[in-house]
Amino acid sequence: MFSIENEIAKLMSSSAVFGIRMLSKRAKETTPFRAMAVLERAQKMKDVVHLEVGEPDFEPPAEVIDSAIESMLNGNSGYTTSRGKIGLREAVSDYYQRTYGLDIGVDRIVITPGTSAALTMVCLALLETGDETVLTDPYYACYPNFIRQTGSVVKTIPLDISKGFAPDINLFEESVGKNTKMMLLNSPSNPTGSVLKGSEMGELVEIANRNETTIVSDEVYHGIYYDTKTHSVLEHTDDAFVVDGFSKRFAMTGWRLGWIVCPPNCIEVINRLTQNLVICATNFVQDAGIAALEMSDELVPKMRDVYRKRRDVLVEGVEKLGVGMGYTPEGAYYLLIDVSELGDAFDISNRLLDEVGVATTPGPDFGTSVENCLRLSYATGMEDLKEAINRIGTFIEDQ
Repeated sequence: MFSIENEIAKLMSSSAVFGIRMLSKRAKETTPFRAMAVLERAQKMKDVVHLEVGEPDFEPPAEVIDSAIESMLNGNSGYTTSRGKIGLREAVSDYYQRTYGLDIGVDRIVITPGTSAALTMVCLALLETGDETVLTDPYYACYPNFIRQTGSVVKTIPLDISKGFAPDINLFEESVGKNTKMMLLNSPSNPTGSVLKGSEMGELVEIANRNETTIVSDEVYHGIYYDTKTHSVLEHTDDAFVVDGFSKRFAMTGWRLGWIVCPPNCIEVINRLTQNLVICATNFVQDAGIAALEMSDELVPKMRDVYRKRRDVLVEGVEKLGVGMGYTPEGAYYLLIDVSELGDAFDISNRLLDEVGVATTPGPDFGTSVENCLRLSYATGMEDLKEAINRIGTFIEDQ
């Protein structure tokens, strides 16, 4: 039977033949993003229900696509400034005013080719070898690898599954100290779907301020909430970085477009890193981003209502199957299930794909606290979601 872990082990055991000894320690320690590895394998198979990646099944609005096409036809295929087009930065600024009542000047906004590039540049701007970065466990799978590229040390704070993965502020008080250079937050969270309350965000800002720690807030799932409204860290401080983008709430994953809101004294550093590492975001895609932001007040609530219905069906389904964890996600579009009674998470993920055609992501990708879990994405259609529940049920019955 195919196993991602076995394939990686085989590669590493023979890697000297290919000169891997020449590679940097950071490169060799960069772990695979297993959700993408599962997707790659699943796409080669027939009749698969995809729950492994956080990719909305919606298409971007016609107005967004038309804006990109019109921009290309008008010859907008060259470089823009590394900061990004002024029209898009003004649209981002207006979005913060409408959504949070915040006055974010366009000079603080840098447009990026997606939030992964944004996070990489923020980590490079802040972290030195040996610096400590605090994040919660579970965490988005790629976070530790962003941090490792700088030589920084990762320190995790466990979240309580029985409390719906809500943060324990006391644990942050105990864990964040003078050696903590960066605190990385993610709300709504991937993979848990938990959402920080405004008061919790304020307390975390106070902890960071006392320890001269910089907060980096990944807010790419903002707007996708169900019971608790999303709050930006910028409501509490200007001395934090925010990364955000168009992939999730606008169904623009492959367009690779995001932004950074910088503290006032860090703008030029981020701009220089952008100039050197990514040059700029794609010209005509930036124009599509303007159209998306102008439609956000109308578009996002409709998508949110669809996700809420899917969430409720999935939560009810896995609870009936006996693999639910007794919590309901408050945001994003992910649900963790407990497969500890069925076997090893990697093995169960592989078998679900091979035996019943359901693609999932193994929990160990997201931290030690969920190593017995699988992550399911309900960014897929309702009929596919119901089919996946039926197939998982069949798999469990056959055990």
